[in-house]
Amino acid sequence: MDTQDLVLEIRSDFEERRNRRRFQESKWKLNIKFMQGKQNVFLDPAGDVTDDRRDKEIYNHIAPIIETRLAKFSRVNCAVNVRPAGADEKEINAAKLSGKIIDATLRDNNFTALVAEANYWAELTGTAFYKVVWDENGGVKIAVCPPQEIYPDDLSAPSLSSLRSVIHAKIYPVEAIYELWGVEAQPEDVDIYGLEGDPVRLGKDDCRTGYALVLERYSAPSKEDPDGRLTIVAGDKLIHDGALPYINGANGKRGFPFVRQCALNAPGSFFGASLIERLIPVQRAYNAVKNRKHEFMARLSGGVYAVEDGAVDVESLEEEGFYPGRVVVYRQGSNPPVPMNPGTVPAEFRDEEDRLIEEFRSISGVSNVLSVSGSGLTSMSGYALSLLLEQENARMTVTTESIRSAAKEVARQSLRLYKQFADKKRLVLISGDSGELEAVAFIGSELGGDDVVQETDSEMVESPATRKNMVLELMRYGLLSDENGMISNRNRAKIVEMLGFGNWEAAKSSEEVHLKKAERENALMNSGKDADASELDEHALHISEHSSFAAGADIGKEALERIEKHVRKHKILASLSAKAAAQAEMQ
Repeated sequence: MDTQDLVLEIRSDFEERRNRRRFQESKWKLNIKFMQGKQNVFLDPAGDVTDDRRDKEIYNHIAPIIETRLAKFSRVNCAVNVRPAGADEKEINAAKLSGKIIDATLRDNNFTALVAEANYWAELTGTAFYKVVWDENGGVKIAVCPPQEIYPDDLSAPSLSSLRSVIHAKIYPVEAIYELWGVEAQPEDVDIYGLEGDPVRLGKDDCRTGYALVLERYSAPSKEDPDGRLTIVAGDKLIHDGALPYINGANGKRGFPFVRQCALNAPGSFFGASLIERLIPVQRAYNAVKNRKHEFMARLSGGVYAVEDGAVDVESLEEEGFYPGRVVVYRQGSNPPVPMNPGTVPAEFRDEEDRLIEEFRSISGVSNVLSVSGSGLTSMSGYALSLLLEQENARMTVTTESIRSAAKEVARQSLRLYKQFADKKRLVLISGDSGELEAVAFIGSELGGDDVVQETDSEMVESPATRKNMVLELMRYGLLSDENGMISNRNRAKIVEMLGFGNWEAAKSSEEVHLKKAERENALMNSGKDADASELDEHALHISEHSSFAAGADIGKEALERIEKHVRKHKILASLSAKAAAQAEMQ
């Protein structure tokens, strides 16, 4: 197949996939419009989003529900660790370095903001995607792709790994195409999807140079193409055609550089489902009830009058009503307008409105569970509050696990790309064991395995207030004290940190400084170097910290011997200091 035929084949494949996905895109548009408060719309029999011309008021309950869910999802803990491939010291150090590299990569890509963006797209449409690629100058680059840009070959596939191919379609200015790939693409008419749901049409002459559609088709490894295939087309030009560039799959296999995140799983569908789809019928019913209720209230406030035929100017009366001070002229010999009993607003409207509000809560799983009166809230223990929050957030577990799973896969692919492409020394700023930033030079072969795990639970259930309450209860029961009822300096520092005052007024206590120094010495000895003890050290704090590290960490024999030697120095210096103090007191 020559170049031009390949370009035509890629564009034809894209058009076919877009036509198959047309109804799915219409549902996304409807969801977005209801979220934005433009709820006088519906899907016509052809599957297009059509405006309802009737003028009705909107009472948007979907937006606050989604905003509440997004606020809760912002507290999901996406931190990851790398498990060592073996028990020897080299594997442990390699795993620690890998974990630091992942942390630095996520920080450099502002992953917190990317997660928030992906969560928003997932709540609107049901699905969001991360794209993890390699940049020779900047290392791993992570971006969020809305589902409108992703075109799978099978709309019923359960996962990305089940696809034979996927197309990433994105609009670029032709100038950017030339800067990225060195190809002069011709401008064309393209559609850009925004947060309003409707596509924005950009013509050939829009902007300074125009836009062109870039299609990247990723094909999975097959018998014909053992390394897969990546074909990139910009407008009518072929940019690239070759093997899949990234060894980012399990067991050293090449795969797609995408990670999928779903709000809700939809069996038999590649794209997930959005909660908005379930809320739309309730929102329509609620809008209808509120509008009818307000119509009744308008009749009550304006009044209902019986008018004899031909007695008054009815059109004028309908337009202006009976405002205060108005003089009503009626035909001589006829009866004047007489007010009728307008009745009252039926109780069924209020009952139905309450039922719909409860249905919003039931479907969404979002309710203000802590909106109890003061005495009921203040009398609850931290454990009771945690149980209430856990019950409220139970419905969101599927979504939160999808968020955490996507973050773990992003970290795993990032690590694999570094192992593949970092064949020369690369300098990366990482967070050291003592909390300070430090520069580390490494190559990909020095990194550990890709056993990326998440050993922390989601923080959705545990609010800062309940955490503080829990710490105070632990202190009250004496669980943070020693056998003499005293709280150690180490525990005191931890308690202050857990209460939110770890860096209170940016002041560090003497104990905190010595603990940080002991942590740096632990890292130094664990990396194969010796650490010396000083007469200025708080020996009791150092001995306690070194002993805890040796007992709790999975360290090698040589590192353990260095720590034991270092602790003996502290004990000798502590003994000499005690003798010197005793002699000074006797004199």
